[in-house]
Amino acid sequence: MRRNSPPASSMATGKDHRLLHHQNSKRKFSLVPLLSLLCFASIFLALSLFRKASIPSHSRGISRFRSDPNAALQSCDFSDGTWIYDPDATPQRYDNTCKEIFKGWNCIASNKSNARELIKWKWKPKQCDLHPFDPVMFLEKYRDTSIGFIGDSLNRNMFVSLFCTLKRVTSEVKKWRPAGSDHGFTFLHYNLTIAYHRTNLLVRYGRWSANSNDAELESLGYKEGFRVDIDVAEGTWAEAPSFHDILIFNTGHWWWAPSKFDPLKSPMLFFENGHPVIPPLHPHAGLDKVLMHMVTYVEKRARPSTVKFFRTQSPRHFEGGDWDQGGSCQQLQPLLPEQVEELFSLKNNGTNVEARIVNQHLYKALEGSNFHILDITRMSELRADAHPSTAGGKKHDDCMHWCLPGVTDTWNDLFIAHLNLKVRN
Repeated sequence: MRRNSPPASSMATGKDHRLLHHQNSKRKFSLVPLLSLLCFASIFLALSLFRKASIPSHSRGISRFRSDPNAALQSCDFSDGTWIYDPDATPQRYDNTCKEIFKGWNCIASNKSNARELIKWKWKPKQCDLHPFDPVMFLEKYRDTSIGFIGDSLNRNMFVSLFCTLKRVTSEVKKWRPAGSDHGFTFLHYNLTIAYHRTNLLVRYGRWSANSNDAELESLGYKEGFRVDIDVAEGTWAEAPSFHDILIFNTGHWWWAPSKFDPLKSPMLFFENGHPVIPPLHPHAGLDKVLMHMVTYVEKRARPSTVKFFRTQSPRHFEGGDWDQGGSCQQLQPLLPEQVEELFSLKNNGTNVEARIVNQHLYKALEGSNFHILDITRMSELRADAHPSTAGGKKHDDCMHWCLPGVTDTWNDLFIAHLNLKVRN
């Protein structure tokens, strides 16, 4: 008997069903690798999240520190650290043959017993490293730049250190004086100029006597003294903000100099807008006024791109009395932290307390300004061993200035580390 064939539509339906089943099988087969990959990725993500949650926060901070050294430098407190002795330290960046070193600061030439040991002490901040700056890289990076050091002889100490370091790597130097400066040099191949503008108080001052027709002061019993114009920049640097690209200021030592400004015989008499300030100001208040006026003066006259630093106070290390009372500094190694507090604590009100007092005024005046603070005080308080002392060639020990080479080389390392960060930003 002949079997009846299925209708054409039924045959088509069966064929389609077999084809669909075959396609579905292929599709399921092709999804297996994709599903496996997604499953693996989910497990990896879960493990990663678990690991991140289980790592202490300080460890993650260390990871970031290692991956972004610039961020670490920006947050580093360079002033908080320790002096570490390295007996195998490489030769100094310059030596006693640099002719710009003032005779009283040339401790190697003066045969100070520990002069050659000074360069073997390296400053190590707790949070980062402070490396000696590379003079060739500095000259290259700051081509066509003018740098002005403005302040007393301690800023000259720093200026000479920078000059001698740069001079060691290039001999093409022209000596000249930018407007008002005491000393200036241009490194010709790089067109980089550094200059020192001497100013003791930042502002104009000079002798005053009762014959100067200031009846108000005379009526208060003043016969003579020093007129200090708190709102008039001293002429040695008044134009400097208009042509220097980088400025480094300091002041402080002369504000507590009784041999110069004796509070009874030759007091500081402050003037504002050409008239005496009545009642007369104490030097502390006078310094506040001067800093306020001079910060404003610089910010108005400097170009927007000018980088401005104010260096904190350089500490003195007189022991047994002040410089004119037989004080001396015979230490041959850095001080211990407890010795530092004995010398500089405000509570003890000792001979050298001026450093921390001046800094209080500086921080107050610079708050809210666009000056950068260069804090060299804490690192320098430890270095009672690094002054010229009896090798300074004076009738008394020089426990205020610094031997060269010496501590101010590290000041310049700090200055250039900060400068590089500011320029990079």
